[in-house]
Amino acid sequence: MALLEIKGINKVYGGQGPGGVTALHAVDLRIEAGEYVAVMGPSGSGKTTLLSILGAMSTPSAGSLLIDGIDVYGLSQERQADLRREYLGFVFQGLELVPYLTALENVMLPLAILKEKGKPERALESLERVGIDERKARRVPAELSGGEQGRVAIARAIVNDPPIIMADEPVGSLDSATGRQILDLLRELADEGRAVVMVTHNPESTEDVDRIIRIRDGRVEQDSRQDARQDARQDARLLPVEVQPMASLHTR
Repeated sequence: MALLEIKGINKVYGGQGPGGVTALHAVDLRIEAGEYVAVMGPSGSGKTTLLSILGAMSTPSAGSLLIDGIDVYGLSQERQADLRREYLGFVFQGLELVPYLTALENVMLPLAILKEKGKPERALESLERVGIDERKARRVPAELSGGEQGRVAIARAIVNDPPIIMADEPVGSLDSATGRQILDLLRELADEGRAVVMVTHNPESTEDVDRIIRIRDGRVEQDSRQDARQDARQDARLLPVEVQPMASLHTR
């Protein structure tokens, strides 16, 4: 079973009829645990709309999204929010760190709804995982380099240990050296067994991905695998992380 699957996805903005704009047309995709996937296409092609539907943030006009076998858009809004928190981590375009919060406080944001103790410790572990020490964790974003800010954004995305990472142009605002660091971290997350889906317009950002999906006019124009990268992963015998299913969602 694919970790992430969409079937017959259509998305129409502005309502059905002559005034509506169709952003996606009958898109089918399956993404496995451990895959690092780049979604590419010209401006207005539908790639960002696709990412928002895959990330359970935008309800399609038709079709279904399954995450770990769960029919996401068949859930209530509250249970969709539960699923996003458990299954999905997001790295936003421009990183979207809150400027007046420290790195540690930014990473703690996805934990705010939880009642359990140990949130600072958990956030600090996530920061240390991406190379941000406790001293820098106490700084606000303006006191960090671009690469460090990118690492904080990834730490925030993985603090709940989600099996799926969604990244929307994660290096678009960074210089090439800093962007490379962030792309390497995304590669590492996929190598640990997470599904990583990245929207990008830059071919240089796709050098290390397993698969490239090209979107044009709301349709999948090409879906190709990077065979050399796939062979290397198989040779390394990398095993996907174990997904902890949300029993309450499976038994809704």
